[in-house]
Amino acid sequence: MKILVSESLDEAGLSLLRDFTQVDVIKNLSEQELCAIIGEYDALVVRSRTQVTEAVISAGSRLRVVARAGTGVDNIDVDAATRRGIMVVNAPSGNNNAVAEHTMGLILALARRLFPAVSSLKAGRWEKSALEGVEVKGKALGLVGLGRIGSMVASKARGLEMRVGAFDPYMSPEHAASRGVELMSLNELLEWVDFVSVHTPLTPQTHGLIGAAELARLKPTAYVINCARGGIIDEQALKQVLEEGRIAGAALDVFEVEPAVGNALIGLPNVIATPHLGASTVEAQESVARDVALGVIDALEGRVPASPVNVPYLAPKAAEYLRPYIDLAQRLGSFFVQWRGELLNKVELAYEGSLVDYDTRVLTAAFLAGMLQPASSEPVNIVNALPMAEERGLVISEVRRGRREHFDSLITASFPECEDSNIAGTIIQGRPHLVQLDGQRLDCVVQGRMLVDLHVDRPGIVGSVGQVLGQADINISFVQMSRASRGGSQIMVLGLDQDISPEVMERFFQVPNVQRARAVNLPPFDGMA
Repeated sequence: MKILVSESLDEAGLSLLRDFTQVDVIKNLSEQELCAIIGEYDALVVRSRTQVTEAVISAGSRLRVVARAGTGVDNIDVDAATRRGIMVVNAPSGNNNAVAEHTMGLILALARRLFPAVSSLKAGRWEKSALEGVEVKGKALGLVGLGRIGSMVASKARGLEMRVGAFDPYMSPEHAASRGVELMSLNELLEWVDFVSVHTPLTPQTHGLIGAAELARLKPTAYVINCARGGIIDEQALKQVLEEGRIAGAALDVFEVEPAVGNALIGLPNVIATPHLGASTVEAQESVARDVALGVIDALEGRVPASPVNVPYLAPKAAEYLRPYIDLAQRLGSFFVQWRGELLNKVELAYEGSLVDYDTRVLTAAFLAGMLQPASSEPVNIVNALPMAEERGLVISEVRRGRREHFDSLITASFPECEDSNIAGTIIQGRPHLVQLDGQRLDCVVQGRMLVDLHVDRPGIVGSVGQVLGQADINISFVQMSRASRGGSQIMVLGLDQDISPEVMERFFQVPNVQRARAVNLPPFDGMA
């Protein structure tokens, strides 16, 4: 495997990646240059400058993961990556405190007029009376967005005895109240604040969120702060209200076009600006680099990383518990479609036991990935399984049930349109076990090469099947059998040491009473041959 790093990355992350596989650091690539070489790499690590366009994604024939060493992913075409089954990961928490501290630093700098004061004194002037500031104690701070960073800013502001309110349509009032924050509408917030600070991602919905109409609601004494993303605040509208003195000032760390050299906003006397320094601390750079490196390694090794962008997010404890079940679900999906030999229009996934305490969407995606891969010419994984299922017109439903008596957790999948067409599995002593197939109870580890057959329960069938395998010099590693009733239908699963040729498969149908026989091939499981 090979990893391309196209921008600066702290040594803490580079050393982790280099211990894992080959890493090439090639900076300042144009889109054309990146497209020319990306086909050689399994992973791409970027920061904010590299544009990972649809053209780059298409050229990355080996790409399995694109990683952003930072919070946002607005420079990555996530939709194009998802369609190709390429996981996108970022490092959303490594620089949170650094950005929150920078925000508070800019608020204090605005309040106490630190930048003009420093510039005045360095120019040889003593303008003490002209540079009177205000205290932040008791002032109203409005946060547009109350996510990780917004919540940290709220905590720090409350420590300075500020009053804190927020606009966040995705946050419940109870959750906000637990942080000492009152939720308001955007208009209410803007009319209330002394300082307003932006903490949302840049999306089509948030681009220009703070425009001329919104800025007009601010008090003449209010200040605007943006350490999130350029483009959330309409820069032209902001410039106009600042020039006309309709607000007191602004502090900006991010701009719609960067580097922002020559941006007219920066030269205004009531603006302080920094060159996108929010995450630029030693601690943040180490943390972000380490987080993104671990995310890349997890993705390349088939695990769900801590911060996936285009798969359902899993908290660390949830990810640890669900990881073996994600593998199990994918194995069950692959086994089921190989056994059934067809895809029907409806698939039902039932989750029982401890699994119902977690977000099971990733398990559904894993099952669909296993089920769709044999029927697809393109790579299918938990990233693009759901969109691919929708494209095929599959109707997916989930059912969640209570505790189980025999297993801590159980995953069951079925084709509701076909009677007695189901598969169930669980984790036993850390291994993925098949425990039910088409209504019959079994127990075997789902891994490696298997022969599965359905026959009428009659004496001699096991010996006849074994004879066919023996004549083909194929060794049997295990046998599992189940039957609905004596003399009724019976399912047999045999573990094999070698592949079965189509010619050998044909011979099974010549054995009396064999109704169906399928070769099922799954990845081996940790040390099992």
